[in-house]
Amino acid sequence: MNLVTPPEHPFAQFVRILGKGKRGARNLTREEAREAMGMLLDGQAEESQLGAFLMLLRHKEESAEEMAGFAEAVRARLQAPTIPVDLDWPSYAGKKRHLPWFLLAAKALANSGIRILLHGGGPHTAGRLYSEQLLEALDIPLCRNWVSVEQALAEQHLAFIPLGDWMPQLQRMIDLRNILGLRSPIHSLTRILNPLGARCGLQSIFHPGYQAVHREASQLLGDNAIVIKGEGGEIEINPDATSHLYGTANGENWDEEWPALSAQRHVKPESLEPAHLAAFWRGSVEDAYGQFAVISTMALALRALGRSREAAFDEAKRCWDTRKTSN
Repeated sequence: MNLVTPPEHPFAQFVRILGKGKRGARNLTREEAREAMGMLLDGQAEESQLGAFLMLLRHKEESAEEMAGFAEAVRARLQAPTIPVDLDWPSYAGKKRHLPWFLLAAKALANSGIRILLHGGGPHTAGRLYSEQLLEALDIPLCRNWVSVEQALAEQHLAFIPLGDWMPQLQRMIDLRNILGLRSPIHSLTRILNPLGARCGLQSIFHPGYQAVHREASQLLGDNAIVIKGEGGEIEINPDATSHLYGTANGENWDEEWPALSAQRHVKPESLEPAHLAAFWRGSVEDAYGQFAVISTMALALRALGRSREAAFDEAKRCWDTRKTSN
């Protein structure tokens, strides 16, 4: 009979920190978070530990220090070249109430010379329309490596790269959503990663209270960012509602309230028709809600690059009116 006590797995300490009861549990420190995520990315944890860790974090709600530590672990393992980017634009939520008008906003801004990196995690929740499903129809370059990203940014100032092509370990964690039954903190983490070190990162966090945490995490990382509660969880201003902008620039935080653009709430469409987006881009159809959403989302991006609110809206309208509808 073997009476030797088996050694504890090195990752077990992180599960214990998060799960040691109401009085014993605590947040991970930034250093602990960095080490834990590093072990997960390097395949040094068991499957059961991964699931337990993600769900304990989800139940507790991740702190800014934890998110910063996780992001540092990811960035330390990125093998990305130096590519100049103006805006980092994560797209992981998918849309279910309205079309993804933000894609047209990004496209119009790129037309004007602003370099934008889009990235997303693919369709993972039924009943939602994801950016990856619309790239071809909107002529947004789908890139599978950093070389093609650099080329697309040079030619069109716009590129989309799937998470699985630059950090497959995180994509695998996202794909656990339908096994675990809940989204994990990885969905939030992807929004602050800014893999190419863009001048400013745009972030959309739907759940109340998380916006300030995301801003603090970006501040800890030394990044410039604007966080909003975007429509459907994507980086898109809802013109029917007041929008609060949580900004951080050069280590200083700032806040702005943008009033609703429409006096009356628009009726959501009965179905989401991707062809409507392309037709609206060409100018062959009109859409009052779409017009508001596109212009205000462009203004948000320009505000992130340092324009005042008024100047951002003026420039957004000019960029939209002068867009090259042929592509």
